[in-house]
Amino acid sequence: MPSYDSSRARFRLADRHLAVFAHLVDGETPVEELWDSLTELQSIGLVGQEGELAPVLAPLLTAMANPVVLITTEVTGEHGTLNHGIIVGQDDVFVHDGWPGEEESEYVPIDGTTIVWELARMVNLMRGDAEDFRVASVETTMGALDAAFSALEEAEGDEAKAGELTRDALTTVGGLPAAESEALSELILSMNSMWRITSVWDGEHEGERSAMVRALAVWDCGPRGYWVREKPAEPILEGQVGPDSALKLVRVSPGRVWERITDLLPDKHELAAAP
Repeated sequence: MPSYDSSRARFRLADRHLAVFAHLVDGETPVEELWDSLTELQSIGLVGQEGELAPVLAPLLTAMANPVVLITTEVTGEHGTLNHGIIVGQDDVFVHDGWPGEEESEYVPIDGTTIVWELARMVNLMRGDAEDFRVASVETTMGALDAAFSALEEAEGDEAKAGELTRDALTTVGGLPAAESEALSELILSMNSMWRITSVWDGEHEGERSAMVRALAVWDCGPRGYWVREKPAEPILEGQVGPDSALKLVRVSPGRVWERITDLLPDKHELAAAP
C-alpha cells in the first residue's frame, strides 16, 4: 500500500502508483489495470475522487516531469538486485530507496548539497583500511565470471565446496593460473555486493543537445576492500558484453571510491541550457 508521512514529506510508492500520476498529470483516465492503484491513492488522500492530485505531490511530480539530472543505483547482494536513485529537479531533489521484498520505494526530499553523501549511503560505502591483499588487480573474462557464479550456486552454501568449485571454474573457463584464480575466488566469496551508479543529464555534444551518461561499477568485497570494474567499461550498452568480453577489477581505497562517485555528477557548465 502507498503511504505519506507529512512529518518528513516522504512517500512510499510503487511504479504502478507513479503510472497513475502520469495519466492524471496528462489529463487522462488511468487504464483499467491501474484502477486498484488509483483507489489506493484515493484512500490516503493523494488523489481526489475526481482525479485531482494533492498539492503535497507537486514538488515530487515536478522534479520527475522535468529532471535536471537522474541518478540510478543498482545494488546486487544476498537479496537480489535493489534499485535506488536520486531525482534532481530545478527546485527540489528527491532520493528514492528500494527494500528487499517490498514493491514500494520510499521517496524523500533532500538538500542538493548532500547528493554524494546519499549515494555513498545507498552503496554502504565505509571508511577504513581493508586487509592487505596479494594482488592489486585481476583480469579474466565475463564468461569465466558467469561460470564462477554458477559454481557458487552449485555449492549451496558449503564454503569449502564453493571455494573449490569457483577456483576450478575460473581456471577451466577463464584460463587463469592457480594463484590468480585463487585470488579472484576469494574476492567472489567475500563479496558483500556489487553495485553500479549511473547519472544521466541533458548536455551538448559537438554543438547538439544530447543525453550524457557517466557510470561507475564497484565490487564491495568486505575485508578484501573495494574493486572498481574497469572492464567492461561503463556505461555498458545492451548487447555490448558477451562471454569473451574482458573483465578487469582494480582495487581502490574508500576515499578514491568517494571521488569517483563525485565525478559522476555534471558541473553546471555541462548542463544544456533549458529550452
